[in-house]
Amino acid sequence: MAFEENITSISSNTIHIVSQSLLIPVMAVLVIFFIYSLINLGTLISEYYYRRKVKIDFKNLQRLILSVSEHESSDEIMNIIEESALPRSHKEVLITVLESSKLGPDSREALARKMVEDEEITAAKKLEKTDIIAKIAPAVGLMGTLIPLGPGLTALGAGDIQNLADHLMMAFDAAVLGMASAAIGFTISKIRRRWYEEEISTLDSLAESILEVLKF
Repeated sequence: MAFEENITSISSNTIHIVSQSLLIPVMAVLVIFFIYSLINLGTLISEYYYRRKVKIDFKNLQRLILSVSEHESSDEIMNIIEESALPRSHKEVLITVLESSKLGPDSREALARKMVEDEEITAAKKLEKTDIIAKIAPAVGLMGTLIPLGPGLTALGAGDIQNLADHLMMAFDAAVLGMASAAIGFTISKIRRRWYEEEISTLDSLAESILEVLKF
């Protein structure tokens, strides 16, 4: 019986030490998450105003598709691509597809599909960090909330109200940082995902149009 009590005591003390040792890393991660979310929020706002300034509207898209369908020369189509408000990486994809006229139809289509898929992967990678924050920050915030409650309850049992208040404040701060980081990260990912999906859709349509004109 005494042996079991010793094992239980040792296990309890070990778990307590481990959990308390996680407090500083957890709080540091929460601060990093929050700062990174704020930086990305500022970047998102800047990107939003830039996109409004050089908006890729349907008229420009139709003009580009129309120019391709009318079988203009490669140089004229390339100039239209270069002058468009498409992202630089998307311009490079379209130019590469346009310059693949020496390849067979199946090879050109495979090349275009692969390059569009690569752009989708690149867009997904850009969303990974904010997606991780949106999913992980609440769990880390919960850890930061629960860890200080142990010493806080101990302080309550000892009648140390000030120590209890300090630990409760730390727990509430961790919860707020976790939820705020998750909310900001989720919002950023949601908006950027819509932007990237629209860009990929535009790129796919333009690549298909260029493939059509290269058949002739």
